[in-house]
Amino acid sequence: MIEQQHSINWVTFLLAWVAGFCDTATFVAGDNIFSAHVTGNFIVFAAQVVTETNSMSSWLKLLTFPVFVVAVMMGGWLAERSQRKYRILYTEGIILIFVGIAAFLLPMIKGIDEKAIVYFAVLVSVLGMGLQNAFGKLYAKETFGPTTMMTGNVTQASLDMGNLIRKGITGDGLSWASFKKQLITIGGFLAGCVIGAMLSKWLGLSAIIVPGVAIVICYLQGESAEFAVKK
Repeated sequence: MIEQQHSINWVTFLLAWVAGFCDTATFVAGDNIFSAHVTGNFIVFAAQVVTETNSMSSWLKLLTFPVFVVAVMMGGWLAERSQRKYRILYTEGIILIFVGIAAFLLPMIKGIDEKAIVYFAVLVSVLGMGLQNAFGKLYAKETFGPTTMMTGNVTQASLDMGNLIRKGITGDGLSWASFKKQLITIGGFLAGCVIGAMLSKWLGLSAIIVPGVAIVICYLQGESAEFAVKK
């Protein structure tokens, strides 16, 4: 099975990196919209409504929620259709690659509104990240914890740190093991945020092709390893 060929450390870091990258890229280059944890868009929407003109762009942020819901439902459907857990992530990777290509090519077509391109790219990114959220819920044991939002991971890391301060590393092996897992997740997300911010500032939303390619390569490596084992 392909899932046996993947290291949980690597999968956790990669998915957290992808989420941090996409979330930051759509926020920086996509009109302050979060693509990984869409509930944050409620806050951005409310803040813009009370501080700015009641523009259509503010209300469009609410579209991320139904798109996210559809994506998670689609993830559940894919899980039922295939026994390969990572097929969901492969689909996510293809979607993100499509976003990057579309964000690069569509501005070259005359007559298409720039804002429309941005919102199209962002909403399709939300579709991809919804699949990753679905993967995390359906196959929780494939990672060390949620990879798209860090509040729970930081909370657990803080609890572990408190235990380690009180008891020491040798006195609480379970907390030390848990703490290292949280560092992998949080570190991956932070790295994704930094790289996503830099590349999206330079390339715009076309930078989202990078995490898409990364996920597809990860999947294909697993396929190759499985094929080699069967031979």
